[in-house]
Amino acid sequence: MTTHYGPAVHTLADNDGGPPSEAPAPPGHHRPRRSRFGRPWRGRPEDPRWVRPAFLALLTATALLYLYNLDASGWANSFYSAAVQAGSQSWKAFFFGSLDAGNAITVDKPPAALWPMALAVRIFGLSSWSILVPEVLMGVGTVAVVYAAVRRRFSPAAGLIAGAVLALTPVAALMFRFNNPDALLALLMSLACYLVVRALEDGRSKWLVWAGVAIGFAFLAKTLQAFLILPALALVYGVCAPVRLRRRLGQLALATAAIVVSGGWWVAIVELWPASSRPYVGGSQNNSFLELTFGYNGLGRLNGEETGSVGGGGGPGGGGGGQWGETGWDRMFNSEIGGQISWLLPAALILLVAGLLATRRAARTDAVRASFLVWGGSLLTTAAVFSYMAGIFHQYYTVALAPYLAAVVGMGAATLWERRGRIWASLALAAAVTASAAWGYVLLGRTPDYLPWLRMPVLAGGLVAALGLVFAGRLGRRTALAAAGLGLVASLAAPTAYTLSTVREGHSGSIVTAGPSGASMRGGGPGGGGFPGGGNAPGRGQSQGGPGGGGFPGGGTAPGTGGNNQNGQAPNGQMPNGQAPNGQMPNGQSNQNGPAGEGGRMGGAGGGMGGLLNGAEVGSEAKKLLAADADSYTWVAAAVGSQNAASYQLGTGEPVMAIGGFNGTDPSPTLAQFKEYVADGRIHYFIAGGGTGGGMGGDSGSASRITSWVEATFKEVTVGSATFYDLTAPTD
Repeated sequence: MTTHYGPAVHTLADNDGGPPSEAPAPPGHHRPRRSRFGRPWRGRPEDPRWVRPAFLALLTATALLYLYNLDASGWANSFYSAAVQAGSQSWKAFFFGSLDAGNAITVDKPPAALWPMALAVRIFGLSSWSILVPEVLMGVGTVAVVYAAVRRRFSPAAGLIAGAVLALTPVAALMFRFNNPDALLALLMSLACYLVVRALEDGRSKWLVWAGVAIGFAFLAKTLQAFLILPALALVYGVCAPVRLRRRLGQLALATAAIVVSGGWWVAIVELWPASSRPYVGGSQNNSFLELTFGYNGLGRLNGEETGSVGGGGGPGGGGGGQWGETGWDRMFNSEIGGQISWLLPAALILLVAGLLATRRAARTDAVRASFLVWGGSLLTTAAVFSYMAGIFHQYYTVALAPYLAAVVGMGAATLWERRGRIWASLALAAAVTASAAWGYVLLGRTPDYLPWLRMPVLAGGLVAALGLVFAGRLGRRTALAAAGLGLVASLAAPTAYTLSTVREGHSGSIVTAGPSGASMRGGGPGGGGFPGGGNAPGRGQSQGGPGGGGFPGGGTAPGTGGNNQNGQAPNGQMPNGQAPNGQMPNGQSNQNGPAGEGGRMGGAGGGMGGLLNGAEVGSEAKKLLAADADSYTWVAAAVGSQNAASYQLGTGEPVMAIGGFNGTDPSPTLAQFKEYVADGRIHYFIAGGGTGGGMGGDSGSASRITSWVEATFKEVTVGSATFYDLTAPTD
């Protein structure tokens, strides 16, 4: 049996050799040779001339889109930018992922995602561009990988559709322009899926081993999230690979070994390295990366029991409202998440079912069906975990779904288009377009003040296109193509608008979302308020929608808030896109709700939520104070919470110790250790504000004891509206 997908013919016979990637040349016929320099532009010999230029145009457009207004985000997440700066100054900090070049404490993730940025900063110097351009390149690379994976077994148009869907997904446009680990994670997971698809074609071990290497390095980007798709990939290969069962099991064992080696070498070094001569493992309570992996960044994310964290979400089983939004099967569609990722999710589910139905009679080793199972299984597995995880969950995590969703849409559209002469296929294609248009209409309605004219064209265009696709098998090719093109435009118009809104705005801080104001709020719908527990971002008015009340877990407004904004939005409706650099609102206005450095910053000197969400603005006088005799100290200052410390470190270029790590709850350093550092003259100043060491849960802990001792022992120095304590000048 043969199935035609574009110019190439793919044999679907069940044999150990697996289906070839393209039809063999007829006897006596030789394929035309092309020069090595001509192929990058021309592409495959059997491709139409438009294919490779269209692919290169897709990559170019993606790069230009993601590079636009890139420096508006400033340091983006200053937590990671500070670690990048440290890694560019110290190879030890580079290796461990330290927050400062003095190597006091690491970030709460492994360091692989920091390495490309740190290398770029070493080469080009510290700037927003040198930090964020590597993330853009990862985004372009992910689009290329998804295109290549879909193109192998489907038409060039399918690959282009998949690449465009990925590039125009709002949360992808957000995170491929941001310095969190998610960009590298998405790239490596996409590469792993591509390599498994290659392995399923011919059963060669090398592709599966390389897939294991990709997943292992993805673990070094964001720990156990890299393993979410392992069950789906292993099951698909174990069942569908074109080799004997014993060989399949042996190959899976080899791939597992590749994961362990590629992801475990760094872990082994950290665990075996004497703790006294390496930085403290941030996010852990016992200075152990394994504890961090299986606790705070592992099972704690699933069950909400995260020691040293800020509390979990709804309980397992779904439906429970929690501090990080409601859990349940519909979480990806609710008012918190929907505008980030779900625009084409209904269509993807329809197309996945249709694709599996279309290949239901194919042989066990059918590579087309296996492709649906690889990408669709990854999509369903990841979405299910995200939907029910009760621990810390941010909207931008959903970027992990974007490559899988895009691939399923491209593959499903191509499969149904080739079968459009069959009524069930044309109906399924029409249903996918209708679902996209209708859901786009609903999502646009959640931001009624944003492009209100767009809703009806999206819905009407989708319905007209769906009607045409119902009869696509009976219409002429040009008319059918026009209906398909209209359906694609109607499906992508709304997410494209959100994506353009995303790239126009700067995003900074620890909690960022894509789209216009109000596109991802925990108010007025499932999930409660805009921040943990419902309510508002620091500096915003009190929300009246959604359970939970205030901005902290359990209720209460965030520091520096005031007023009563019925929409739960900041002045000018800007805050849902994240905090702009240097304490500025995205419209360029300074927020004066709380002192910080010398310019006013949300929630006091430590930024929002006591420094948890973002850091402080550092004024020129504060920089001058900390720069004095900076070379005489290991750390020019110490501050509670990583975001607060990061702001001063980025502002001065000098190492600043982050007491208590990200949340201020890590037991590092202890009071005794801190006293020893002070006695040895290694720290100059202590920065007041930024929390008291209890994180968001109280005042207990090492950071609280250090703060109390400093305030009682050393002289206070006020610079502008910021307060420091000179650790070289005791009060007595």
